[in-house]
Amino acid sequence: MKFCDGCGSMMHTEGDIWVCRSCENEESRNSKAEAAMETRDGQRDDGAPAVADATQSSDETMQEPCPTEDCDSDRAYYEILPKPGGSYEVRLFTCVECGHKWRES
Repeated sequence: MKFCDGCGSMMHTEGDIWVCRSCENEESRNSKAEAAMETRDGQRDDGAPAVADATQSSDETMQEPCPTEDCDSDRAYYEILPKPGGSYEVRLFTCVECGHKWRES
């Protein structure tokens, strides 16, 4: 993967040049630098990462309307987890009525 020095978007190759999909910046390809890039070849796919569920063993709920069309509950169990990198948090919700799970970051 190569990212554009101009806008930071991912670039793709067109022959012997890299082209940015966003700003159309072009850069010459460098075979030595490309050889050092990581690829997905040989990596295994373990599937989607496990996501923690909001704990239902707790009596702690908050007023949060369920996004499910058929549910009119306005209460949900919740859990707050730090996001990798520590820049902000992710809130995980489980509806107290229908059990639907969603997240807000």
